[in-house]
Order: sequence, then structure tokens, then C-alpha cells
Amino acid sequence: MPYIVEDGVRLYYEEMGSGTPILFIHPPGMGHIVFRHQQSLSSHFRIIMYDMRGNGKSSPSNRPITIPLLADDICRLLNALDVKQAIICGYSNGGSIALEFALRYPHKVKKLILIGGFSEVCTALLRYEFLLGIYAAKIGAISLLANVLAKSHEKNKKGQQEIKQYVRLVNKKDLVNMYEKGLTYSCTERLPLLRMPILLIYGARDYYMHPYEKLFRKNVPHAKIIYIENARHQIPTKHHCELNGILKTYCIT
Repeated sequence: MPYIVEDGVRLYYEEMGSGTPILFIHPPGMGHIVFRHQQSLSSHFRIIMYDMRGNGKSSPSNRPITIPLLADDICRLLNALDVKQAIICGYSNGGSIALEFALRYPHKVKKLILIGGFSEVCTALLRYEFLLGIYAAKIGAISLLANVLAKSHEKNKKGQQEIKQYVRLVNKKDLVNMYEKGLTYSCTERLPLLRMPILLIYGARDYYMHPYEKLFRKNVPHAKIIYIENARHQIPTKHHCELNGILKTYCIT
């Protein structure tokens, strides 16, 4: 299995294809498997997917998790793979890590793509979702969380089972830590520092995420925003055809 060992932690990754590198960043608990429908993009790009520390096949963290630490892990991974610059694509709370990486290492980011992304948690519904995740992880209800994530992301039983099994690999302590740090993280005031091309992708029916568009429009007016019709939050899995078409067009141009 492909691993890099950095900072005393083994990070599992998969890569396929050639050309411009695109790195995908998953939300807490899900691991790289949430992007399995994006593997077909490898016919046009060098696709890199990985499991964050404490998630999937990567080893547990050897220190308390922070968003900057997770951003530094991405830098270590890209350096190990000899990637000088990549298109960075973060999904949901993975977008927070993508934002932090872009702010810390702007020279390594060719383009930044956020799917259902946000620069801080400042709405009641999103905050409630984080609190539910923290509570579920603290009481050890990982199987319940795995079932919820699987059913919300996949329509068929085979896909649901694969996600369930992968989510169950998460380290409980690290998951709690990631949810807590994600809840309090904010980079809104630093958004104007971002100069690279930015694409924001939201589901047209993902209403509780729409307020975050205003934060981006105000602070990074050069960002391009696309809404996927009839989509909610689970775009990489349930609307992968539309997403892959958008990514292909945007990343090639």
C-alpha cells in the first residue's frame, strides 16, 4: 500500500493518471473513498487522494489535531510526491483545510476548488451538524455515524457498504478533535490574501450552505461560483457526473 511517513505519522494515499495534479481533501471521517467517482478524471489529470491522519488507512495522530497541522500534512505529501504545484480541491469541511493550505502555501496552489465549502461556521444549522458529529464521536457511535454518512452519500447498497466500512476505520479521538477544530476554525478575515483562481461549487438545494457564498463574494470577489441543479451537499458522490464535467472544464482551462 502507498504510504508516506512524515512527522511520525503514516499517511495513506492513492494516485493515478498523469498531467496536472489535482489533490482531493475529504471531510472528517470519510477518507479518500468519498472521491472514488472522481477517479475517472485520471484520464486527463494526475489524481491524488489521501486519508488524513486518524482517518481511513492512515495512522492515528501523534499530537492534537489542528487545521494548520492538517494543512502542513498536505505540504509534506506533495513534497514526498515531488509535486511543485497542484490544483487543490476540498469537500465540505475538507474545504477548510484546503483554504488553510492555500493561505500557508500559496505558491503550491495552481487553483483552489471548494465543494460545499465555508471559511467559518457561522450559521445555526451548520453549527448543529458539527455538534451532532462531536457528540456521536464522543459517545463512540461511530457505526451510527458511518450509517448516516453512507446513506446520505450513496444510493446503492454496495456503495453504502463501502463507505460504512471505511468510516469505521476512523480514530475516535482524532475524529472528535477534527470536528471540534472545524467548528471553531475561521479564515474569513484572511480570505482577501488569496490571489489564485478560486472555484466554489454548491448544490442548488444545499440551502444551509448558501449564506457562505456571501462571505466569499465579499472577501474574494474574483472567485467563480457554480450551482449544481437539484443537488444538495453530497456532490462528489450523488452528482459526480456534473461535478466531474465541471472539474474537467475548469482544470483544463
